[in-house]
Amino acid sequence: MSVDYETILFECRGPVARLTLNRPRVLNALSARLIEEASDALDRVEADDDLRAVVLMGAGRAFSAGYDLKESGEQPVTGVVEWRKRLERDVRFTLRFWDCPKPVIAAVHGYCLAGGLDLAMCCDITLAAEGTLFGEPEIRFGSGVVTLIMPWVIGMKKTRELLYTGFDRVTAEEALALGLVNRVVPADRLEAAAMALAEEIARNDPEAVKLTKIALNRTYERMGLKDALAMNLELDTIMEAAETPMRCEFNRIRAEQGLKAAIAWRDARFRST
Repeated sequence: MSVDYETILFECRGPVARLTLNRPRVLNALSARLIEEASDALDRVEADDDLRAVVLMGAGRAFSAGYDLKESGEQPVTGVVEWRKRLERDVRFTLRFWDCPKPVIAAVHGYCLAGGLDLAMCCDITLAAEGTLFGEPEIRFGSGVVTLIMPWVIGMKKTRELLYTGFDRVTAEEALALGLVNRVVPADRLEAAAMALAEEIARNDPEAVKLTKIALNRTYERMGLKDALAMNLELDTIMEAAETPMRCEFNRIRAEQGLKAAIAWRDARFRST
């Protein structure tokens, strides 16, 4: 089965659904349309008893560089109420992969950044191609992490370092050591490795797998994971709605010169002299 979408590719190979983020020209930036279409694909997965696992990938040079900043510039959000609606949508989308009753394997390559990294962390298992770069650079342009799941995945100390600095060049090998990913594989073996793992999982009793995922999720939710994400949503709303000097300057450059110029201005502060 395959379904025509604009921003994703979706097909089923036996018991495994393959969902590919398909905006390669913009490094699979997460747009409103992509979120809508990927959510629809997950609805199909959840409704089909023959599907037992999902592989999530990205087309082109990257898994995902995060939420679409160009779209945000063209469709600006203003005020606390509007920001909360936008961020709530984004958190709800990310948690679709956490809550999906069937295991989701993220197969990441190229760049796995910001909202793209949040997405990968919310999947059950993550495989990374050699050469993949990870990071949460949001703080470098005055924004916050939308779905603050990182401390639950890698612990508090390293999360503080990565989020306070906005460092976005964590290698695949470093990500493996941190626990951000399960395995690192050769780039030309990424898809095959992810599909093989999904097929291995799919051979097990589907109800047992489903209940095991529920049990694992509830362990973290009982410790307060979803409450913490909800609290972060409120704080991130305040952060995004605030007109700080750095944020205003980034937005001014983006409006006048384009997103590439704004990112170059952001990154110039961190280049060694």
